[in-house]
Amino acid sequence: MVAAVDRRRILATADKYLSEQPVTVTAARCERSAGGLHDYYSEADYWWPDPKNPNGPYIQRDGFSNPKNFNEHRHAMVRLSLIVPALTAAWELSGKKKYADHAGKHLRAWFVDPATRMNANLEYSQAIFGLNKGRGIGVIDTLHLVEPARAATLLAAAGALDGAKDVQGWFANYLEWMRTSKNGQEERDAKNNHGSCWVMQAGEYARFTGNAEVMAWCRERFKTVLAPDQIAADGSLPLELRRTKPFSYSIFDMDVLCTICQSLSTENDNLWTFTTPDGRGMQKMMAYMYPFINDKSTWPFKRDVEHWDDFPVRQPGLLFSGLAYGQQDYIALWKRLNPDPVVPEVIRNYPVRQPLLWMARPGNRAKV
Repeated sequence: MVAAVDRRRILATADKYLSEQPVTVTAARCERSAGGLHDYYSEADYWWPDPKNPNGPYIQRDGFSNPKNFNEHRHAMVRLSLIVPALTAAWELSGKKKYADHAGKHLRAWFVDPATRMNANLEYSQAIFGLNKGRGIGVIDTLHLVEPARAATLLAAAGALDGAKDVQGWFANYLEWMRTSKNGQEERDAKNNHGSCWVMQAGEYARFTGNAEVMAWCRERFKTVLAPDQIAADGSLPLELRRTKPFSYSIFDMDVLCTICQSLSTENDNLWTFTTPDGRGMQKMMAYMYPFINDKSTWPFKRDVEHWDDFPVRQPGLLFSGLAYGQQDYIALWKRLNPDPVVPEVIRNYPVRQPLLWMARPGNRAKV
């Protein structure tokens, strides 16, 4: 079904990307970065110069993105997250080597080539001028490596990725940094969508690198921390509702939690059916969220301060949960929504754009 819905879109997008050459972190450098040429660097979105002290430390305006912050590395990573999954999905559909080869070219540029690869850490992500060189909260930036890692898993399993072991080695090193560094551990322990994003990343990087121990740890983390601490008795996500963009943050965390379930559930450990002792779980969360995605005018909370009119898009959580629970209305809504938003902030908060890759199992191309 997913292949049928997305076939024309996937092939047209992949054909466009065949002419796109890799752009990595080495293509731009910010003079404010404490790192080197190969270090990823970004600046905190909601931090601005202080009008009372223009040359002093930045101050926070939650929900309002500062357009003058350095974002070139983030844009390059988002670009990678658009190109590699689309090319891999086209290879899944067609079996044509040209798509796998070009996806591999981008993966090797980012993670293997000594001249262009990124260092396997996020020490300098979401820095704040005058306050710090990078923060744990910045680990969310590499959420845009999750779908490329998924794509690389499928390519490597089929023997279609040259340099697969080297790409895997990068992700193994990055996963270890996430688990052992101060920044990584701070993000792991975050209470809201940041903690969810850490588990989504770690679980998929662990799959790619064959780390069954970390995958099992992520399943347990979902059951003992994420679901109990984030999903309320009515199915809402109260930690997201507190934000200045409660609608889009709720949808975002919904998608991340659904992707964790889609990625990590097994026959013997099905996260879709897990509930806390008082009945909270994914099914209740989706029953709560679906009506508001279907008709945003029924949203009972304050409007988002930015991009209220730009959401929802084709949220993968609708598809994944619709398949898990046999909810055809979720799937029908997924089909109706826009799969290819153009607003950068929407794209940034929509990291799973090729659900075909999440239907396939490594080594088995989708049936045409």
